[in-house]
Amino acid sequence: MKRFLYTTLLFSTLATLGIAQVDTLFIKKQITFPEYLESVGKGNLNYAVQKFNVDIAYAGIEIAKIFPNPELYYGYVNMGQGRMKAGYGYSVNANTTLELGGKRKARIDLANQGVELTKAQLEDFFRNLRADATIAFLNALALRNHLQVMTNSYESINKLAISDSIRFKLGSIMEIDAKQSRLEARYLLNSVIQAQSDWKVSLSNLNLLVGKTNIDTLLYPAGRFDQFDREFIYKELVTTALNNRADLLAALKNKNVAASALKLAKANRMIDLGITIGSNNTSVVTNFVEPTPSLTAVYGGLTIPLKFSNNYKGDLKMAEYNIAQAELQYRQIELQVETDVAQAYSQYMAERKQVQQYQSGLLGEAKRVLDGKVYAYQRGKTSLLEVLNAQRTYNTIQMDYFNTLYSYASALVQLERAVGIWDINF
Repeated sequence: MKRFLYTTLLFSTLATLGIAQVDTLFIKKQITFPEYLESVGKGNLNYAVQKFNVDIAYAGIEIAKIFPNPELYYGYVNMGQGRMKAGYGYSVNANTTLELGGKRKARIDLANQGVELTKAQLEDFFRNLRADATIAFLNALALRNHLQVMTNSYESINKLAISDSIRFKLGSIMEIDAKQSRLEARYLLNSVIQAQSDWKVSLSNLNLLVGKTNIDTLLYPAGRFDQFDREFIYKELVTTALNNRADLLAALKNKNVAASALKLAKANRMIDLGITIGSNNTSVVTNFVEPTPSLTAVYGGLTIPLKFSNNYKGDLKMAEYNIAQAELQYRQIELQVETDVAQAYSQYMAERKQVQQYQSGLLGEAKRVLDGKVYAYQRGKTSLLEVLNAQRTYNTIQMDYFNTLYSYASALVQLERAVGIWDINF
């Protein structure tokens, strides 16, 4: 009997120390949601990669402004000057291409439209990144609450196991009851360890989102789930989404890009003139057979290409198909926006009702039942099984409540993501 009591107390002490020492492997850094979201905007590597697309698009404008490069030619010929005194000659000319049909203007317009499209795509990327990062932050808070529930449950049952060991020693209860409570405490300890692991995984995911490379430091999110209640009017949400969604704006910009590409395709079918100016020079020929004075000739000319390739209109057809495709994509995204808002709004309202159900007293009632069962058990008026069942019920209700709070907050994030608005701060 003494050995059983000693083993129970030792197990309780080691388990408590094990829980307390888990965090010593990492440096804690508490972070609020506004600080976290700011860090995501500044440090997320994927977002930084996407920002380069805007710089690349601006560089494309500089490329579009380029004129055709002129060419300079110099040639020299020696017609036997040293042996036959037939003289020598050289020629110099310059040529360039004169673009007609507004090709350069069409290229610049297409590049400018590309910049606008890239900006809209970057905005849409951040819209999704912000929502995903917020959900990750909320998930870390939810798992922290999960760990707290399991830890409290373990400590409660562990205290009961220690009390049962003492009561068994005093002969108040049977040994099987003392063993059962000790077994239940050990089982709950495993749940605590798993909850700790899940929580730490969620914290490491926060490091990934903020682009943090210090693997020995974990960000500890600070916040509560009591600032996510909003009132919305569905029709206004749909209208706002159609005006605000960045992916819909990107689809509209894509239509403009397709239209500009068609203009460029038409411009490229116009001929380009080749312009050449030059000079041929020959020296004096002094031999007695055919003496000739020096000569300088200046010439100029135009090169007019024969664009037989214009008989094939694949480039125009491709550009026209791209316009039709962009129009359908815009209509599809517009329909998707309306669907996203409808689904997100429905989910948000459902989660809201569930939260209200829990806040109506369900948690308090379950806690009172558990306290009553424990009180009755300690006085021998009920069985250990009823206490354990009450504890499991209370745990389940707490877990469901925290999961519902998380789902409610996540539903708000998804709704605001779908609408293209953002006012979340907690």
